Amino acid sequence: MSNENSNQKGQVIYFSHGGGPLPILGDSSHEQMNMFMKNLPKKINRPDAIVVISAHWEEDVVTIQSGDQPGITYDYYGFPDAAYDIKYPCKGDSDLALRIAGLFRDNAIECNLNDRQPYDHGAYIPLKMMYPKADIPVLQISLNHNLDPLTHLNIGSALKPLLEENILIIGSGFSFHNMVAFDFNGKNVENRKNDAFQNKLIQVCCNEKYKEEIWDHFINWEDFPSARYCHPREEHLLPLLVCVGLSTNIATKVFDDYILGKRAIAFLWQ
Repeated sequence: MSNENSNQKGQVIYFSHGGGPLPILGDSSHEQMNMFMKNLPKKINRPDAIVVISAHWEEDVVTIQSGDQPGITYDYYGFPDAAYDIKYPCKGDSDLALRIAGLFRDNAIECNLNDRQPYDHGAYIPLKMMYPKADIPVLQISLNHNLDPLTHLNIGSALKPLLEENILIIGSGFSFHNMVAFDFNGKNVENRKNDAFQNKLIQVCCNEKYKEEIWDHFINWEDFPSARYCHPREEHLLPLLVCVGLSTNIATKVFDDYILGKRAIAFLWQ
């Protein structure tokens, strides 16, 4: 890993990555998100490496991508031909993968390494907007298929030593993910149920008074208003829990706008 930015500390961000490849296919319902993603590198340090926890990779045992040239998978269907011509030829980081495996084992978290796992669209679609030159090493860490909140908070906590290095850790999900409620025509309509849930996420993540009890709140996230309306299945929320487990301070809200017709948010910890 480069020493160019060796004195800079790690950063953590959770964001909503949009609908499949639509963000880079000119879809109008992703316009605000596109602007955010393209401008995000100006708001953060340029990292020496990037670690992504994507909603689109689950394993029975948390798994670390360890190949040096992972390639990508087109893990979506029904899109225009251009969606299957996307490239993101960045390098992996096998040395970092081994170190992360050590951190998990030190914290009694069972883990596997997979040197054949490609990047999924939860990683390469936002990264293609953020760092289009694909010149920063990237590796992914899977979710645990058990979808247990405490498991994912603990995964994040085990990664805390990475914050001593110039590594960007991304939780790539979607703060609203009810597929039948999205508007693929991009019509933005205020939704009280979603607003209540997004506002609760902001309150818990960004308010100092919740800092000491934040794990308890997210272990019981289903008690948040309209939780199961916003997340019938929680795989797009769990990357946020990994970020919360990692965090050592409160978050800053850095995005709050409409994607696919529904309000979605992003948080940054620096």
